[in-house]
Amino acid sequence: MKLTLRVWRQHNADAPGAMASYEVDGISQDMSFLEMLDTLNEDLILRGEDPVAFDHDCREGICGACSLVINGDAHGPERTTTCQLHMRSFADGDTIDVEPWRASAFPVVKDLVVDRSAFDRIIQAGGYITAPTGAAPEAHATPVPKPAADHAFEHAECIGCGACVAACPNGSAMLFTSAKINHLNVLPQGSPERESRVLDMVATMDDEGFGGCTLTGECATACPKGIPLPSIAAMNKEWLRALRKG
Repeated sequence: MKLTLRVWRQHNADAPGAMASYEVDGISQDMSFLEMLDTLNEDLILRGEDPVAFDHDCREGICGACSLVINGDAHGPERTTTCQLHMRSFADGDTIDVEPWRASAFPVVKDLVVDRSAFDRIIQAGGYITAPTGAAPEAHATPVPKPAADHAFEHAECIGCGACVAACPNGSAMLFTSAKINHLNVLPQGSPERESRVLDMVATMDDEGFGGCTLTGECATACPKGIPLPSIAAMNKEWLRALRKG
């Protein structure tokens, strides 16, 4: 495959950025999108040019590090992570636009790399669960109802990639925050901090400069792990409940 790439290049957070065009040839349909970018960078290095900076780690759809807007879609045309997107999703001769996540809370570090530490601070605001440390307890010591376990597992799948924020027209982090709150709040181990967790995490989310949620649903559509939109409503109920108790 021969492709034209239009890639966002930006030296640092303070420098102006612009799209730069590159031609890549010999791309296999079996390559992942990141392997295609590796090929581009190899060519740039051989020409003595600065390679394109982009985030990646496990390349298995687990860690949430890869974060690209491809042709206007977070992670590209398939509902998966960028590292699991393969070039068979494109055609020979295509022009592909590659940009970083676009959100004020995710400032550009360089090129396609953004600073997502705002997510870390939201999680940090949630604190810990008051579970005793030491030897592992007996498996059935704390019964967990099957619906609660299923709900917790569904929301624990969130990998914190930020696609929900990038896809949202408001740059909202409500889907991410709701996933992190709901997967603990439904479990007995997370109940003691239930009220403080939701109040602190939502307050931190607002302080970080994320936009408000208007339930357009783009976040859930873009989420590679399928976190459902009703997760936001569940978090809002938790938040109102905590306010009333406080």
